Amino acid sequence: MLRSVRLDDAFDVVAPQPVLEDLRFRTLLPRADWDALPAPVRRRFSKRLSAGDSVVYVGEVVRTRITRMGRVFAQAARLIGGPLPLGADIGVPAVVTVTEDRASGGQVWTRLYARRGGFPQVIHSAKRFAGPTGLEEHVGRGIGMALRVAVEDGVLKFRSAGYFLALGRMRLTLPRWAVPGDLTVTHAELGEGRFLFALDIVHPLFGAIIHQAAIFNEATP
Repeated sequence: MLRSVRLDDAFDVVAPQPVLEDLRFRTLLPRADWDALPAPVRRRFSKRLSAGDSVVYVGEVVRTRITRMGRVFAQAARLIGGPLPLGADIGVPAVVTVTEDRASGGQVWTRLYARRGGFPQVIHSAKRFAGPTGLEEHVGRGIGMALRVAVEDGVLKFRSAGYFLALGRMRLTLPRWAVPGDLTVTHAELGEGRFLFALDIVHPLFGAIIHQAAIFNEATP
């Protein structure tokens, strides 16, 4: 006698498991603000990476404006690793790599900007999900800043909320005269897999001293 056999009895069929998301950025925003972001931006900032894994974005610098005081602050910042743009070249390649850092529970960001004269500038920083705002960026020599995250007209914004010097477990707030000014990083979706990454610094006395914008594409799936 023939006996009917179900397909999932004959083969070891395993139902596909849902893809886990990284919720760290999402929890920094109200649900309505997160939902107001374009889907590609939500996907980009909820991509789960295993420890040591990286995602790479490639593009080019499209705008740069640096005032005289901006250059002064950028040169002075070389003492802590050079986190501010040193050149005003446009139309040059740019690469951003985001790597998951198990040791800190955060991410290591590496930004490479080509220059028409001399070697490319490489900027390293570490994002850590800590501090009074839930997010910090450390740029070197113990210097860092707290970041507030907001959504404005479907655009993701990161704004500085105070600079600090970390010495072991001790943290000292840096006075406004010792820092370049209020920093804003913008991440705006452009469609077709492209997005705008812009950096703006506004000093309380000297006004807008640094602006840099680059357009990127995701180079890794």
